[in-house]
Amino acid sequence: MLKIYNTLAREKQVFTPIVAGKVGLYVCGMTVYDFCHLGHARVMVVFDTVSRWLRTSGYEVTYVRNITDIDDKIIKRANENGETITQLTQRFIDAMDEDSAKLGVIRPTIEPKATEFVDGMISMISALIDKGFAYIADNGDVFYSVNNFAGYGKLSGKSLEDLRAGERVEVDTHKKDPMDFVLWKSVKPNEPSWDSPFGGPNGGKGRPGWHIECSAMSSQLLGKNFDIHGGGQDLQFPHHENEIAQSEAAHSEAVRGEATHSHDGQPCQMVNYWMHNGFVRVDDEKMSKSLGNFFTIRTVLEQYDAEVVRFFILRAHYRSPLNYSDQHLDDAKAALNRLYTALRGLSVEAVAIDWQQSQAASFKVAMDDDFNTPEALAVLFDLANEVNKTKSLASAALLKALAGLIGLLQRDPDEYLQGQANSSISADQALNVDQLIIQRNDAKQSKNFAEADRIRKLLAEAGIILEDSPLGTTWRRA
Repeated sequence: MLKIYNTLAREKQVFTPIVAGKVGLYVCGMTVYDFCHLGHARVMVVFDTVSRWLRTSGYEVTYVRNITDIDDKIIKRANENGETITQLTQRFIDAMDEDSAKLGVIRPTIEPKATEFVDGMISMISALIDKGFAYIADNGDVFYSVNNFAGYGKLSGKSLEDLRAGERVEVDTHKKDPMDFVLWKSVKPNEPSWDSPFGGPNGGKGRPGWHIECSAMSSQLLGKNFDIHGGGQDLQFPHHENEIAQSEAAHSEAVRGEATHSHDGQPCQMVNYWMHNGFVRVDDEKMSKSLGNFFTIRTVLEQYDAEVVRFFILRAHYRSPLNYSDQHLDDAKAALNRLYTALRGLSVEAVAIDWQQSQAASFKVAMDDDFNTPEALAVLFDLANEVNKTKSLASAALLKALAGLIGLLQRDPDEYLQGQANSSISADQALNVDQLIIQRNDAKQSKNFAEADRIRKLLAEAGIILEDSPLGTTWRRA
């Protein structure tokens, strides 16, 4: 029985889909003005794992991950580069797709771009104005009035007074309240714009704010009420709080601060389960572009195999902080190497998983407990230890099959391990290692076992592990 920690309820809850056998999952994706960093990688891998497990559990999943392809940063970067917004965003969409594929992330069912849904955003903003939840300022901007939505703050668990005291808000004299947020931005020079019915000094021309895009896209693609909404912890407030306010007010019959209700008289709840993954941290600070302490996925993949990075992300529970360092990635590499080593030299066929089998059952219990990948990985290591002791093909097949459910251990073990060894050693060093292996083999054939042991010890001191098999001797970094 799958349980999910629901940020809105602040507890784990048994997952019950709106429609039996089907799941609608929406995840806030990337703003495509630069290369994705490791924080983005965590969102990709976490919700890829969530969607994989939902499908393993028998659900038909519609996974929507949006692309923000219009906002202030994008416009600024395109102007700085002297290129069109479309040229800039498509370049980084392509880069994002390449990075995502390397991490073993399955493409979402739908990847909508914000610019493709502007008409839907205008319709939602119009509904909010008509119902008294939004207003047109004298400069042509349209703002959401947070005072008029009775439920504002329920996701963050704070009252408007707490939020006003604890949040830095942008000073804007056109707002009625400092906490009000923009739905529509009146056109400015050198910015793209769309026609709207909102009027103002620029005849209504402008572009949508950030928050409204996810409300419009999720409702059009998944419905007014859908199962799961995910994203990074940093989006809980204000982005997701604002999404709730927009969506629940727009899809109700209520006006001006009354409790929002749908046409059948029941509360018009936007999302049943809210999921938020923890930060990636560097030196106890959140990894972010604004702080300048971020590492792009591409930079990390120059040093580490993409599956090592995926494994590194899955070693921590998705809601916990993930501490980035070379040492942690080295540890992840060594651990993943141990799993691959257990499969080395064994002819493993694809098998159907028997969920009554003890390790399989333990794996399922872990994943059903709010997608507890650290516990699931512990099951894989138990299986690897069993394979190392018994060379059981059945255990090896189960190890590979279970790991495959979370996107691991699907490569040829020999090729993977040799690649890991070669990736961390120069060509000259590799040649020297190979020459020493030849010398050791010659010593063994001559029954000079003392010399063979001396060479093995010499290589071990240099961090080189030798592995003998009927097919010969291979080596890897410890």
